[in-house]
Amino acid sequence: MKNGFSLKSTAGLILISVALIALPFVVGMSGQAWVRILNFAMLYVFLALGLNIVVGFAGLLDLGYIAFYAVGAYTWALLASPHFGLHLPFWSILPIGAVLACFFGVLLGSPTLKLRGDYLAIVTLGFGEIVRIFMNNLNAPINITNGPQGITLIDPVSIGGFKFSGTSLIFGFPVSGPQKYYFLLVALAILVIIVNLRLQNSRIGRAWQAIREDEVAAKAVGINTRNIKLLAFAMGASFGGIAGGVFAAMQGFVSPESFSLTESIMVLAMVVLGGMGHIPGVILGAVLLSILPEALRYGVGPVQMALFGKMLVDPESLRMLIFGLALVLVMRFKPAGLWPAPVRAAKEAA
Repeated sequence: MKNGFSLKSTAGLILISVALIALPFVVGMSGQAWVRILNFAMLYVFLALGLNIVVGFAGLLDLGYIAFYAVGAYTWALLASPHFGLHLPFWSILPIGAVLACFFGVLLGSPTLKLRGDYLAIVTLGFGEIVRIFMNNLNAPINITNGPQGITLIDPVSIGGFKFSGTSLIFGFPVSGPQKYYFLLVALAILVIIVNLRLQNSRIGRAWQAIREDEVAAKAVGINTRNIKLLAFAMGASFGGIAGGVFAAMQGFVSPESFSLTESIMVLAMVVLGGMGHIPGVILGAVLLSILPEALRYGVGPVQMALFGKMLVDPESLRMLIFGLALVLVMRFKPAGLWPAPVRAAKEAA
C-alpha cells in the first residue's frame, strides 16, 4: 500500500511539474498578456497566504494588509531605481523589504492586541489607508516617494547578470520577460507554501489556531497570546513585503494607486472564498479571483456580439456584476469556502 501510494504521489508530482513548466508557453500562444495575468495570480497567492496566517490561522480580521505590499514595493523602488541613484542587487533588496514589512506588521499589531472583530477591522483599515496617503504625500519638503506620480525606471530582477526583463534565448528557445518572471514566481510560491505548511503544523501554528477558536481558553492553558498575535502579524506582513518587491521589479513602476482599499478587500475575499485556514483552499481562491475577472473582461464583449450582434451592456459593468453574483452564490451555498479545511467542512456538513 505504501509503495502504491508513493508511486501515485510521485506520478502526480511529475504531472503537476510538467504542467507548471508548460503552462506559460501554452498560454503565451494567446499573447503575453495572459502570461502576465498568470504572474499576477502568483503574486496574489503570496498575498493570500500571508493574510491567511493573520485571518485564517490566528482569526484576526485585517483590512489593511495591502499596506505591507506597498512597503515591499516601495522598498524595491527606492533601492533599485534612479530615484536615489541606488541599484542594489536582488538578493539584498528582497530580504530588506520583507524585514521592513515585518516591522510594520509589528507596528500595526502592537496597539491592536486587545481589539477584536469590527474594531480590529476598522483600525487595520485605517492603517492601510494611512500608508497609502503617506506614499502619496511624501514628495515634500523632501521628495522620498515622488508622490502621486510614482517611481519609474525600476530595475528588473537580475541574478548574476541574467535579467528577467526582455526576451532571452534559453537552450535555443526564446523566452519572454513575463515567462521568465513566471518561473521565478513559481519557485518563490513553492518556498512560501512550504513555509506555510511548516508553520501550520508547528507549535506556533497550533497556538494560532487555539487563539482563533477561543482566546480566553488559549491564555488559560499558558499560551502567550500577545507574542503569538504579534508573530502572526509579522509573518503575514513579511510575505506581503516579498510580493510587493517582486511586483515593483516586474512592473518597473509603482504609485500609491496600486495599493488601495479595494486590493485589501480582494485579497481578503480570496482567503474567505477559498477556505480560511486551509492552504490549498487559499491558493485556489487566489487563482480563481485573479484569473476569473480577467477572463470575464475578455469574454463578456465577444459573447454579447455573438448572441445579440451588438453591445447591450458595458463589458466592465457586466463583468463586475457577474463576478459579484458569483461571490454571493458561493458565500450562500459554501460559507466555509470552496475548499475548506476538513474540520470546517465537517462542521458545515453537520
